[in-house]
Amino acid sequence: MKNTILNELNLHKDVVAKVIDTMQNEIETACKLTVDTIKAGNKVLLFGNGGSAADAQHIAAEFSGRYKTERRALPAIALTTDTSALTAISNDYGYDRVFDRQVEAIASKGDLLIGISTSGNSDNVINAFKLGKQLGCNSIGLTGKDGGKFSGNCDLNIVIPSNDTARIQEMHILIGHIICQVIDDNFK
Repeated sequence: MKNTILNELNLHKDVVAKVIDTMQNEIETACKLTVDTIKAGNKVLLFGNGGSAADAQHIAAEFSGRYKTERRALPAIALTTDTSALTAISNDYGYDRVFDRQVEAIASKGDLLIGISTSGNSDNVINAFKLGKQLGCNSIGLTGKDGGKFSGNCDLNIVIPSNDTARIQEMHILIGHIICQVIDDNFK
C-alpha cells in the first residue's frame, strides 16, 4: 500500500513539474481571457463529460460562491447540471448536441467557453466550441495526451503533458484553481 501511495504522489509531482516548466504562458493567457471576460460584463460557461463535468461544476461554483476571498458573485455556469436540459437535448437531438444547444440558448458575444476533456476528442464539447465561435465567444480547452480534436476548435488548448487520465484531471482542477485565485485577486 505504501508503495502505491508513494508511486501516485511521485507521478503527480512529475506532471506538476512539467506543467511548471512548460505551461505558465498558456495558464496566464487563460487567466487573462477569464478576467477580461468578467470585466467586460460577460459570463463563463463550463462543460465536459464524467469527471470533467464535475470539474466544470466545481470551477463554476468557485465563481458564483467564492474561492478564497470575499467578493461579489461572478457569472459562471456549468452546462452539466440541468438534468432536464441534458436529457431532453440528448433524447431529441443526440448527446453530441447536449452542450451546443445550451450555448445557443444562453451564450452571448464575448462570453468565454471552457470545455474540459482529458482526450480532447469529446464531440459534444467540440460542437459547443464551433457554435460559440459563430456567436463571437472565446474558448479555452483543458485537455491532455496530444490535445485531440480540440486543437483548432478552441482559441486556447491547454494540453497537459501526460497520457494518464488521473494526472490530467488533477492538473485541470489545479489550473481551474489558479484561474480562481487570479479572479479573486482581480475582483476583491
